[in-house]
Amino acid sequence: MLVAQEGRVPESGSEPPIPGSAKPRTALRTRLHRPTLWAAAALVVVLLALCVLSLLIGSGSNPMARAWGFLTGDPAARADAQMRLAVLDVRMPRTLAGLLVGIALGVSGCLLQAVTRNPLAETGLLGVNSGAALGVVIGLTYFGVNSAYGVLVWALAGGMAASAVVLMLAASGRSAGSPLRLVLAGSALGATFHGATSYVLLGTQSTFDTYRYWTIGSLAGIETKDTYPLVPLIAVGLGIAFCCVRPLAALGLGDDSARSLGHHPGRVRLTVAVAVTLLAGSAVALAGPIAFLGLLAPYAARAVTGPRMAGQLVLSGLFGAVVMIVADLLARVVIRPWETPVSVLLAFIGGPLLIWIARSQRMSTAGASA
Repeated sequence: MLVAQEGRVPESGSEPPIPGSAKPRTALRTRLHRPTLWAAAALVVVLLALCVLSLLIGSGSNPMARAWGFLTGDPAARADAQMRLAVLDVRMPRTLAGLLVGIALGVSGCLLQAVTRNPLAETGLLGVNSGAALGVVIGLTYFGVNSAYGVLVWALAGGMAASAVVLMLAASGRSAGSPLRLVLAGSALGATFHGATSYVLLGTQSTFDTYRYWTIGSLAGIETKDTYPLVPLIAVGLGIAFCCVRPLAALGLGDDSARSLGHHPGRVRLTVAVAVTLLAGSAVALAGPIAFLGLLAPYAARAVTGPRMAGQLVLSGLFGAVVMIVADLLARVVIRPWETPVSVLLAFIGGPLLIWIARSQRMSTAGASA
């Protein structure tokens, strides 16, 4: 009879522990989790520091010391109406918007790359950007929209309508929900919406002026009231995303393996597409089309986490928020007292990085592990 340590007899049906087996397993689990946890903690600290800098730095002439005094409760700075306007009404809303947009685009890009098993996939695949652009143009031209909030509403409605049509097209037919069908439906509808947008813009100069400002992608001019309606949508999108962690991990092994584990690949892809619609649609409506962020943040996350899907989602959101806040800070100071659109800076950064990613030997590994 086998006797366990401390003189206790093992329970019936239990097997004796294998000598030396517990320690290697614990060490392996620690090695798998520790890099993700350390990276997440470091990114949170960096993000908090960047948020404080975002409240201190602006494109105007207000000194940082004065803004710091306002944040720390200095009576003279608190009594300054101009400083109150700069910190509370200008910098704080765009900081909050930067966090929301960065997290939403980072997570949605990670979801799309995982569900399509393509490390170069980005949020425009579902037609969100083209649908939002058409919605803005229709609202400006035919419904007399003349406010930033109205543009946001029409952009959100257009992006979600486009994604709904893509989902219906991808869900029909024999190969319903396949990655190729989803990408083809998004590309075809995106091209159609782009043509319709161009047609409407040709005859309306005033609409083109407003649309041009929105489509460059920027956080300037965002107010607090613009961000609050989108917080529930982004929260729901994030909730759906993290509920799909296990199905996505199974899907990364292939459709046959996912089915053998009890998952339905088509339903998983459609559910992920709904999450991406909520996240990317909210981000595009708030800040306009922002290129490269949804592509680069997941790639950086995979470099740390490897194939672990939950870690990829967390770090993709954090990387996206960090990059977005950094780009917004640079946008304020590069050509003071004017501002550079955030999307322009991200294009300058993202273009060379995309070329490097495409030439990297690790791209195939990243795609396989997504």
